[in-house]
Amino acid sequence: MTPSKIAALPMYDFPELRADTDALWERLAKSLRAAGIDGVPAALSRDRDHIETWRDPDLLLAQACEYPLAAGLAGAMQLVATPVYTAEGCSGPLYRSAIVVWRYEPARTLADMRGRRCVVNELSSNSGMNLLRAAIAPLVGNGGFFETVTVSGSHRQSLEMIAGGEADVAAVDCVSWAYLQRIAPQLTDALRVLAWTDASPSLPLITAAGTDSLTVQALRLALAEAMNDPALGPARERLLLSGFDFSPDESFARVRELAARAAALRYTEIA
Repeated sequence: MTPSKIAALPMYDFPELRADTDALWERLAKSLRAAGIDGVPAALSRDRDHIETWRDPDLLLAQACEYPLAAGLAGAMQLVATPVYTAEGCSGPLYRSAIVVWRYEPARTLADMRGRRCVVNELSSNSGMNLLRAAIAPLVGNGGFFETVTVSGSHRQSLEMIAGGEADVAAVDCVSWAYLQRIAPQLTDALRVLAWTDASPSLPLITAAGTDSLTVQALRLALAEAMNDPALGPARERLLLSGFDFSPDESFARVRELAARAAALRYTEIA
């Protein structure tokens, strides 16, 4: 028997959406097995670090963040597709981050947040760090911009810190923001969007660098079939998923451009 490969969709794996994410994977797995792909796992992996998962040579499919891929992981994987979401802030395969503050925060522009407390989900995050850094860079001048920068570990925790008075501002990708508006309205109602960042490709679906072309083709066909399956319609709607772009930019040009824009203004680290 062929050893099972790895599949993981960790980037939007909120507990409240887990049944829908599992339903999506079950439909993809069904198509992959019908296409004769060996080692298709029965369930998504949820017990591994996502960077470790992305590097695994047995990776069949995962969702990833473009910034760490562009910054050094690109050789360990290949792009399969870019999801298209219906959340506010998305346009085709592109998304933005919402720059979020407390609901009664008096600031009216991003410049008003100078000297305040920032929280990011991860320093390697495109939506939480890279997009925010690019937005702030023109405002910085000499020195830093924020009083403090704290790492929370997740977008949800960043928002909880703002709502709880432990931080003042965070950038949260628009898909997470839309999900949380529905599944945690008591949290998002305590907050508001101060501004939106520039756009960047949505979080891509990837497979291991060594995955053969026939399997990549089967993965793309499985994704297309999942979008056309009426039985999966309610799950797709709850996941805000409207399609996939099967011609992703393997150079990560937009992510690199935003990082370079901040670097040109000597704002290489969010501070």
